[in-house]
Amino acid sequence: MTTYYSEEHEWITVEGDIATIGITQHAADQLGEIVFVEQREKGDEFEKGDEIGVIESVKAASEIYAPVDGEVVEANGALEDTPGALNENPEGDAWIYKVKLADASQLDDLMDLDGYKALIG
Repeated sequence: MTTYYSEEHEWITVEGDIATIGITQHAADQLGEIVFVEQREKGDEFEKGDEIGVIESVKAASEIYAPVDGEVVEANGALEDTPGALNENPEGDAWIYKVKLADASQLDDLMDLDGYKALIG
């Protein structure tokens, strides 16, 4: 499975026409202790670049931006009760959304892991 990365520190993996979206470990480390996650609901549609949620930490609030066009098919409800899971495993169990991709060609605009590592230095 290929993982793509955005300049806004989101990751996305794709299986068929369903993509899983979350934040990178780098983003979680920068935010510090995460205390709240605001998520969109199932059925919400969005376009690439739209704000699709907010993550609040003890230090700051940070928007989550859509790396692609799509529709929410599932929000990770576990994050309501345990938002700190984003600090522990942001690129695994603490994913934020599963979405139905509207245009898979948009993945070409994202980075691979090497590109992302170069971005964060």
